Parts: sequence; structure tokens; C-alpha cells
Amino acid sequence: MKIVLPGGTGQVGTILDRALSAAGHEVVVLTRRPRRPQDVAWDGAALGPWAEAVDGADVVVNLAGRSVSCRYTPENLRAMMNSRVDSTRVVGEAIAAARRPPKVWLQMSTATVYAHRFDAANDEATGVIGGTESGVPDYWAYSVEIAKNWERTQAEAPTPDTRKVALRAAMVMSPDRGGVFDVLLRLARLGLGGPVAGGGQYVSWIHDEDFVRAVEFLIAREDVAGAVNLAAPGPLPQREFMRVLRRTWGVPVGLPATRWMAEAGAFALRSDTELLLKSRRVVPGRLRDAGFAFAWPGWEGAAEDLVRRARAARAGSGRLRARVGGG
Repeated sequence: MKIVLPGGTGQVGTILDRALSAAGHEVVVLTRRPRRPQDVAWDGAALGPWAEAVDGADVVVNLAGRSVSCRYTPENLRAMMNSRVDSTRVVGEAIAAARRPPKVWLQMSTATVYAHRFDAANDEATGVIGGTESGVPDYWAYSVEIAKNWERTQAEAPTPDTRKVALRAAMVMSPDRGGVFDVLLRLARLGLGGPVAGGGQYVSWIHDEDFVRAVEFLIAREDVAGAVNLAAPGPLPQREFMRVLRRTWGVPVGLPATRWMAEAGAFALRSDTELLLKSRRVVPGRLRDAGFAFAWPGWEGAAEDLVRRARAARAGSGRLRARVGGG
């Protein structure tokens, strides 16, 4: 198949590009900074010659959008909104104008669309959409609005011959440097991976291999459209999530952090505490109902695999540096 990945140079895009290319598919990445023969330049905001890559493609998986790993200032929040809505709109325009439109358009969304809650899990049928919770920062509602507008833009695109799926993805865990797992593992290795603000908030996640398998599953399942949660069936409280990660790496202690300490740490990392403090208790209702079987349903087994791969990657990098230094 020919698969087009708008915004496919980030962590998730790199995972998909690598896996789908290895499976023998023709993968084209739309990016602002093309470097490889399979990269095509676009600006994520207006139609251009890049739309030719969409015409005749089998699948489009749009991953474009400003990274959420930043301070949630008004300027950055507007950039998150605009980059997601504009790129989704223009992908829809390219599909609508195509002589041979793709059969399916998978659109990245986020599990952040659901409410901050501890009492029950959010699936697609009964989950509570966020934005009106009490006792949380007002700007958290803006993150929900971003997700809602993201999905609405796809849903309203006039593409009658293309099936549309919104991927409400939890945090994708892979050993790649710079990803969320890499950051969490670094905290654990430094002894800082303890409970944050009590650690009762739920962490929803998905192993990178299951993320790829879920995308392939949704491409093949012509009967599935609309919003789909991409999350492992075992979300767990942050304190337990980090305890498992520390034990897997071999770190006995993780220092706890209060809310104000989390604020200070997020400021130093130029990130935001919503990523640490919002309880994202999300489960994959539609995937499981459709018959998808997770290879990594539980965090303990997933963490062991990810740590093993992270150790192997570090060992390989060390050997490479030694060879270069010795040459």
C-alpha cells in the first residue's frame, strides 16, 4: 500500500514510518524539512504540490500538530490549536480534490479529550468528555477544546469516498530517545520517579508495537469509523506506573514530588504539569469490541520489554562511540 504520513517526523511518525516501511509499504512523509527521497515538502496550512502524494494513496495518517511538550502559555496553546486544525483542514481539502482519494483517513487525536477523573474509566461509548471539571486549572479546558476541534474538522471534511477514523491516542511508549518513555525512564534512573501530588492520577499508555498493530488493524477494518481509543486496557495510578518502571530498571527508590515541586520541575523542563497531573483513565472499548488483541495489555510486561530495548540501544550506541573514537 501507499501510505502518506503528514507530520510524520515526530516520535509517533517515526515509529509508524519505520514499521510500515519494514512491512513493505510505500511510505511518504509530508514535512516542513524534507531530507530523504520519500519526504515531500508541505507547510501544513495550504494546498500545494504535496497534494499529489495524497491523490492515489491508499491511506493517509495525519499526525501533524505542534508538540504538547511545552509551557501552556496562551501563545503556545493557540499554536497547538491552529497547527492541528489547519493541517486537518488542508488534508481534508487534498482528499476532497483527489481524483483517486484514499480509502481511509486516520487522524491523530488525543485521550486528553476525556475528563480528569478517578472513579471510572473512559471508553468511547460511556466516557465523559472533559472541559467542565471542577478543581482543575481553567486552561485544561482549552486542551479539550483543541481535541474537539481537531476531531470536528476531520468529521466535517467533505470526503464521502474516504472512511475517517479519529485516533484518541494515549501516551505511546517506545525506547526511542526524546519520547515520553525516555523522559520517564530518565526520571526513574535519577531517583526522581516517585509519586507526583500523591500519585493517584491515572496514566493511560500504549506500547509502540501495539500502536502500530492498532493502526494496521484500523486500516483493514472497513466497518470501523469515528473516534477510537488507542490505549492499553490497563491504565494505572501514576505511583504504581512509576513503581513498576523503577523496579524494572533496578532503582529502589523514587523521591515523591508535591504539586508545587511538579510545577517547578515542569517549568525547568519547559513543559506543563497537565501532562503529569491530569488523570487520564482511558480504555480501548471499540478496539476490543472489534476483536483487536493487545500484545502488551499490562504495564509490567510492557515496561520489561521497553527497558530491555532501551538497554540494548544504549549498549549499541556505546559500542559505536567506542569504534568511532578508536578509529
